[in-house]
Amino acid sequence: MSDLELDGTVFEDLRKTFSTISNRMETTRRTLRSTDGSVVGADKLVEDVRDFADEWGHGIKQLGKHTQNAVKMIDKIGESFSKLDQDLAESLKSTKKKGK
Repeated sequence: MSDLELDGTVFEDLRKTFSTISNRMETTRRTLRSTDGSVVGADKLVEDVRDFADEWGHGIKQLGKHTQNAVKMIDKIGESFSKLDQDLAESLKSTKKKGK
């Protein structure tokens, strides 16, 4: 390995955090989708509750997509960093062999 170093657990921790967020967002979205607005009584209030659930459900879905994309980016950054580290280590080995 080269002098370029980053603990791999950083990427694992980020991935876990964002994956957890994505899963919790999906659970919340499902809960909102199944909300029974009729329990609040008045027709206008029932409609407002349903509208609220629909709007928040859409927003939560979008946040979930963004966190999934963040997980993909974290994976790609981790892969790129590992490759860069390996390439740098190989380059240093080649330089040392030429210097002998």
